[in-house]
Amino acid sequence: MESIIQFVHAEANKTAEHIIVKKLDSLTNHFDWVIRANVIFKEEKDSHGKGKICEITLSCPGPRIFAVSNETSFEIAAAETIKDIESQLNKRKSEMKAH
Repeated sequence: MESIIQFVHAEANKTAEHIIVKKLDSLTNHFDWVIRANVIFKEEKDSHGKGKICEITLSCPGPRIFAVSNETSFEIAAAETIKDIESQLNKRKSEMKAH
């Protein structure tokens, strides 16, 4: 699987990038039909203390899988987004087996 990681309006964060790469590699072992992952980290000014955004789009058979989370740090946002992606992948896998 090809992974593209970008930081928009934010400095590169090696810890968040490492978390994403590790988790995506783990997901690839379970879901070998995923083709590409586009990961975007954004930083926005937010009055509620959040503003660190992680977006993940997966290219795979069928509609693309997308998840986003807005947290206080990139590491937390990455972990939350991966959880959402994993639940969507599990649902897609169960739908694929049903046919």
